Amino acid sequence: ILVLALSFNQPKFCSEAIWNPNGITFADQSVVGQDPTVIFVSINNTIYAANRENKTILIWHEESLNPTKIIYDNFTKISSLFVTSNGDIYIGDSYGIENGRVQKWSAKTNNFVTVMNAASSCDVVKRLLSDSLMTSNRVAAGTGVTGHGLNQFHGPYGIFVDVNLDLYVADCENDRVQLFQSGKSNGITVAGRKSLNPTITLNCPYGIILDTDKYLFIVEKNNDRIVGSGLNGFRCLVGCYGWGSQSNQLRYPFSFSFDHSGNMFVTDSRNGRIQKFQYLEESCMNTSTVVQTVYASEFTTNSSTYFLSSLSSSSYYEAIQVNVRRSGLYTFVSKSNMDTIGFIYNDYFNPSHPNENRLVYNDDSCGAAQFRFTIVLETSITYILVVTIYDSKVTGAFSIFVSGPNHVDLENITTTTTVAANAYNTTTTTTTTTLTTTTTTSTTTTTTEIAATTTKSSAVTTWFSSKFGQFILFVPTALIYSIYIHN
Repeated sequence: ILVLALSFNQPKFCSEAIWNPNGITFADQSVVGQDPTVIFVSINNTIYAANRENKTILIWHEESLNPTKIIYDNFTKISSLFVTSNGDIYIGDSYGIENGRVQKWSAKTNNFVTVMNAASSCDVVKRLLSDSLMTSNRVAAGTGVTGHGLNQFHGPYGIFVDVNLDLYVADCENDRVQLFQSGKSNGITVAGRKSLNPTITLNCPYGIILDTDKYLFIVEKNNDRIVGSGLNGFRCLVGCYGWGSQSNQLRYPFSFSFDHSGNMFVTDSRNGRIQKFQYLEESCMNTSTVVQTVYASEFTTNSSTYFLSSLSSSSYYEAIQVNVRRSGLYTFVSKSNMDTIGFIYNDYFNPSHPNENRLVYNDDSCGAAQFRFTIVLETSITYILVVTIYDSKVTGAFSIFVSGPNHVDLENITTTTTVAANAYNTTTTTTTTTLTTTTTTSTTTTTTEIAATTTKSSAVTTWFSSKFGQFILFVPTALIYSIYIHN
């Protein structure tokens, strides 16, 4: 048995891990071009990216501000990049809707050679690098036909192979992540649409990474963010403030990679940049105090109402301004005899347009028809918590429990509003609430450790993935696994 150290970083995070929501531009459009898509960070913190317009591979050694090496070749369309522990670079390249290839740049010879061709549709294929036959691809997952079944894909893109050779696939158009255990043809939906434990709705997942504890980190292209799983389900990690070009925003993120300190490097493709989001180690200090703030109120027949959607009846709601005294990770949990729904908004809430500025929402995640969500809050930003109910015009009391590194200030800011008959408007009401705030403290213990892992394999496999002639590959050991898709 050959034991190989992984060439990429799989950090170990605590369940409360936080990244600075404001990214630092590591490389801008002048360096990586208009539409950067690929990035890889090795275990020695060497960063690899591509400029598709210039057809170059860019390499930064640790702490370098500018590329220290540039590799040129006649690439057609680079859409994936993987580096092995000996420094060989594998490139997913496409040259037409029916053809795709994996090219290998040898660190020893400084030359490129094609190591895999792929032209199958809607499946994952693999081949041994030691096999000299270019036609030796084998199907690892998928049927070759677009579909929604557990053994099918619709626009798959990112892939990840763990140390057990289990395959994870970002099934973009099906809005889900599929796990194919080694040797199994049917996948298990582990995130997104029709997952076994749905805690998040995905919109075109594009890339996947697992940490040491097998928690999922997902690039969600059409929601312009990166989400991660934990003990309490999924939560937004970066890009949680809607799409845009600000430091805390992303626009069509494509891929990401961790360095050995847990910092996150993201290809922000539509913004033409690579963003670095710093891992905040203090969020996983050995001992931390969790402070709880309790907010109590009630819905009455005089409470304000609004429309959750164009198809819903009007429901009572309460808007609560949230100000934090210390930036960090906060959990909101509701408790009521009513079926409550919770939303967090950035800066303001407009009941006539309830989708504007919305950061997160949750319904029934806590069980018993109550909401629960976890979100990073900053002291410099004003947040609005909106509490509403599923059943129109039901009245009753509710409480909100907010847990985090410090107290939060909660103030009812619901105003008297006027509503027309059309949806997304509000009705004329007068708000009456009872507000009490109490605090409790408890102590929890968490630990953090950044560590690389090893894998055992008798042969290296390359995994390869593509969408519409774009290719994603993964070379965890000595096999190439790949997906080639044209719909």
